[in-house]
Amino acid sequence: MTQYSSTLYPVMEHFYTLQGEGKYTGTSAYFIRLGGCDVGCVWCDVKESWDADVHPKMSAEELKNIAAEYPGNLVVITGGEPAMYDLTVLVDALHSIGKYVAIETSGTSELAGNVDWYTFSPKKFKAPVEEAYMKASELKIVIFHKSDLAWAEDHSRKVNENCVLYLQPEWSKREQLLPAIIEYVKNHPKWKISLQTHKYLEIP
Repeated sequence: MTQYSSTLYPVMEHFYTLQGEGKYTGTSAYFIRLGGCDVGCVWCDVKESWDADVHPKMSAEELKNIAAEYPGNLVVITGGEPAMYDLTVLVDALHSIGKYVAIETSGTSELAGNVDWYTFSPKKFKAPVEEAYMKASELKIVIFHKSDLAWAEDHSRKVNENCVLYLQPEWSKREQLLPAIIEYVKNHPKWKISLQTHKYLEIP
């Protein structure tokens, strides 16, 4: 038995679609959503992912083989909170078939796994580790209230100089918040707007 086949992860769902948010918006991607979360955002739209025990276990080998069936190069590991797990074997398995691996994390745990793209989306419900600021490829701040813009600036001052900065309206508040976010980005051009375009497109 290989390490790929013996290393298991709780998988809530996995599917091939388009990335809806951030730098790779519009890019075809195979998503692996791991169960388990130690943050618990009140406005989370996948609360069913929180309990890892209710989701089936899949091996890195199985996930690699499924990813290989799709022509898209991007694989996104999300959650829940995927950095709770040692992702080394899964990421290595995906790299072995030439995939480009991204993670979406709140940065509350140090990351085990050599990912290619690190989406850091800190939450107020649990503080991130310092490593997240160094590793961040993009900082994505979900704006739930106008006061979150100042909170976003606090985080932007800590990330590395190559990190891309995104403000993303929380979906249920998007119509209320977008005008203010648009004006903010016009006046603070280091930021870009990220939208949950998959919801507009009505795709997973």
